[in-house]
Amino acid sequence: MSPNKKVQPTIFVIFGGTGDLNARKLTPALYHLFLDGQLPEQFAIIGTGRTPLSDEQFRTRLLDGINQFSRTGKADKKAWSDFAEHMVYQASDVQEATTYQQFSKRIKGYEKDWDTEANVIYYLAVAPEFFPVIAGNLAKSSLTADAERTRIVIEKPFGHDLESSRELNKLLGQIFTERQIYRIDHYLGKETVQNIMAFRFANALFEPLWNRNYIDHVQISVTEQLGVGERSGYYDGAGALRDMIQNHLLQLLCLVAMEPPVDFTADEVRNRKVDVLRAMRRFAPEDVRESAVRGQYGDGWMEGKQVPGYREEPGANPTSNTETFAAVKFFVDNWRWQGVPFYVRTGKRLHRSASIITVQFKDVPHCIFPAETAESWQQNRLIISIQPEMSIRLQVQAKRPGLDMMLNTVDMVFDYKGTYTSQAPEAYETLLLDTMLGDQTLFMRGDQVEAAWDLIMPILNSWQGRASQSFPNYSADSWGPEVAEALIARDGFHWFTLPLNGKH
Repeated sequence: MSPNKKVQPTIFVIFGGTGDLNARKLTPALYHLFLDGQLPEQFAIIGTGRTPLSDEQFRTRLLDGINQFSRTGKADKKAWSDFAEHMVYQASDVQEATTYQQFSKRIKGYEKDWDTEANVIYYLAVAPEFFPVIAGNLAKSSLTADAERTRIVIEKPFGHDLESSRELNKLLGQIFTERQIYRIDHYLGKETVQNIMAFRFANALFEPLWNRNYIDHVQISVTEQLGVGERSGYYDGAGALRDMIQNHLLQLLCLVAMEPPVDFTADEVRNRKVDVLRAMRRFAPEDVRESAVRGQYGDGWMEGKQVPGYREEPGANPTSNTETFAAVKFFVDNWRWQGVPFYVRTGKRLHRSASIITVQFKDVPHCIFPAETAESWQQNRLIISIQPEMSIRLQVQAKRPGLDMMLNTVDMVFDYKGTYTSQAPEAYETLLLDTMLGDQTLFMRGDQVEAAWDLIMPILNSWQGRASQSFPNYSADSWGPEVAEALIARDGFHWFTLPLNGKH
């Protein structure tokens, strides 16, 4: 976020205003920004959807969302009342021209009442097939004419593959400038993710070691206990590779591997991320079997309850070939990282929900201690825990108390809860505020999206072209299929998991 900028009068138009995303994330985020005094005095939120609702019914629905999902608990009656006055609802069909005429009328009305021009943010919290429809109708209704004040926010997925992402970028580029397009990836708004850059580039200690001379390998692991549940209709056309690796995990990899930017401006930071994606080794068809593995969960027990396999989930295809687990070994072919493997994995119905980046350093070149002194010897590790614990820990070797020289691993820990008393903002709070400020540092650029799709297309094509004969190949409450362990074990490593209490 840009600390010296002031938020201008703003109008939010939320397409999908009655949807789950608005109830769980968007309105709670805007409400917290309001509580923290981050919203301008003059702001309005226009929710829109097909369901006929009065303004009061709309507000009541969203109050229920606040009470369920707010990080601060149930809403304060006075604060909610003051906030809700800025919210209205418009029942509409996004395909009808009259919908956009009504938006235009409302926007002009607010600007007349405020006696100033406002920034207008169109938030597309809808299914991807409506992105072109809404963008096109906004243009036809002259609602995008002011490039300085109009912005559009698009939720992932940004396309279904490389070709569709190019088509979407081309369409948006005909209507908006790149400065107006905010492709939102909520992972980039998380506090610990933002701290990767601060940790690397604000300290002299680590950057000199941040290269192939000192780093053995990197792991990026995002695991989930939940299954697909009611989302099987969407998920069956996506899968773990599209749903998580193409966006979230590759963005985390870029933050770890990027070169130091010249400054903290949006395009400079994003240029360095694109450099990483372009330097990543492409997969030939014959490489996919060696470098990428997939899995699909079967039934099992999670926390004492029996859960169904993916193919038995409500609405799922009983013969589905969709992967619910994916692990890939990447290489970044440049001077800094040549030969250093980056292992990424993600999956559903796994033993624990956690997002962890592990940087394992090379061993000391010569150990002076006798073998018996180092019964728990391990290489130094830097562990960045994004969730559920928010921490950065450096694991080093130290002498155990006692008369003998015995070494063991100890942790040097920066823990958010132990260091700061204030509650960290949710990712959407950061991203929505940056949208209002016009700061695109934490948002995906069009060429970034296409470079990420280009990288994984050989894997997608290979997996779609041959059905897995082993699905389901891992049970619920496991750490995934055995082939994922084999992927990393072939190189002499193993997947790292942080203990529940962060201790050994």
